[in-house]
Amino acid sequence: MDGLKIALFLVVLFGGMWLVKWLLRKSFNIEKEENAWFSYNHVNYLHKKIDRGLRITTMLVMFVVLYLVFFKGYSFAFYIFIWVAFMFVESSVKAFFQWKYSDQPKQWILTMGEIIFLVMVSIIATIQLDLVNLQF
Repeated sequence: MDGLKIALFLVVLFGGMWLVKWLLRKSFNIEKEENAWFSYNHVNYLHKKIDRGLRITTMLVMFVVLYLVFFKGYSFAFYIFIWVAFMFVESSVKAFFQWKYSDQPKQWILTMGEIIFLVMVSIIATIQLDLVNLQF
């Protein structure tokens, strides 16, 4: 039954992301951008350097947070909060560079719409799955 819940959650997550992007594209007349899956799609070299630094910082901080969660008794919600915060910062940097330096400046609307949706889903999932009080 847990596998079914996870599968349903993923279907709702990806379906919701697709719907948000589709609605934003139709509302703001944003052209569809062809991107390869799992590519970084940096706007310029400065964006690439900042993004790389953010990813390394995120990785190091997440190792420290995992240590705190597993060995010091911090709540798992702390890990999720830090993860969502770094996701928001990384997407905000991407949206800024898309707005300021891209040849398609409206793409930032899609990026921010996607991250706002993911933050809302993370908060709802944390509350619904009672991850706030989860202790290991």
